Amino acid sequence: MKKSAMYWLSVIFVLIGASSYGFVSSIVKLAFAEGYSTAQVTVSQISVGAAVLWIMVLLRPHTWRNPFTNGGWKLLFIGIFGLSLTTIFYNSALQQMNASLAIILLFQFTWITLVMECVTHRTWPNRYQWLSIFIVLIGTVLAVGITSDNLERFTFAGIILGLASAITYSLFLYLTGKMKTHHDPVMRSAMMMTGTLPVIYGIYVPFIAGGMALPPDVGHLLLWGLLLGSLSHIIPTVTFNIGIPRIGSSLASMICAMELPVVTVVAYVLLHEQVTLLQWLGILLILAGIVIAEQKATRITVNNEQ
Repeated sequence: MKKSAMYWLSVIFVLIGASSYGFVSSIVKLAFAEGYSTAQVTVSQISVGAAVLWIMVLLRPHTWRNPFTNGGWKLLFIGIFGLSLTTIFYNSALQQMNASLAIILLFQFTWITLVMECVTHRTWPNRYQWLSIFIVLIGTVLAVGITSDNLERFTFAGIILGLASAITYSLFLYLTGKMKTHHDPVMRSAMMMTGTLPVIYGIYVPFIAGGMALPPDVGHLLLWGLLLGSLSHIIPTVTFNIGIPRIGSSLASMICAMELPVVTVVAYVLLHEQVTLLQWLGILLILAGIVIAEQKATRITVNNEQ
């Protein structure tokens, strides 16, 4: 079946969202280098991200409607269980082990999302889906540059937290693909971000109030928040809300593997981190896995957007 222009546009939107996530880790490291804490950076990016999304909603009055109608309230739960818990679990995993190990655990969302789809539709993955998952996971291991020293940093708590982040991220992708509402994508994104606020504030604000006071250059911190909020929440959440419902969460989970190649390239450019030949090979494998997943995507995903 010939895929429509809207289908390909949706694929591009998901690619943009996944690529946007890839900039975040390097930007966070730059913010940390200026002396800002994890709590300060996280609260600022969440707060600014939510505020900008609601400003975007207000500036487009033709899209206004009651956000709680037609199941819109469910978007809050996607924000709670998908966005905020992924942030909390992944940041906690980073405290337990190296980033290269934590991201491997996070990237288990590629097959977890597919399992969720298969359970829902009571079908087994086809051979091309298994092949794409296998290639992406092998590419992930190579791209992060695993060494024997890294493996010594594995901890039981880190494994549990890392896998928990993969499950919650899978829930975000899966539920975003299944959420059928008539709300504008920006409105849906604003609702999701609003759901993250009480959880993030409940976790991090007590740390700020308990001794890590706001820095004197709050304005500069808010600029970091605007940059990180745009890359980690505004752009991805809006593009995912546009693209994932049209192409399906299983294909989207494969496309989201694009995040890791972008992480590697951005770290190479901005942080001057060394990238080995094996890591470049891993990046190529991830791209190959994405191509296989797209080529063999089921016709159902095409029909969903028509």
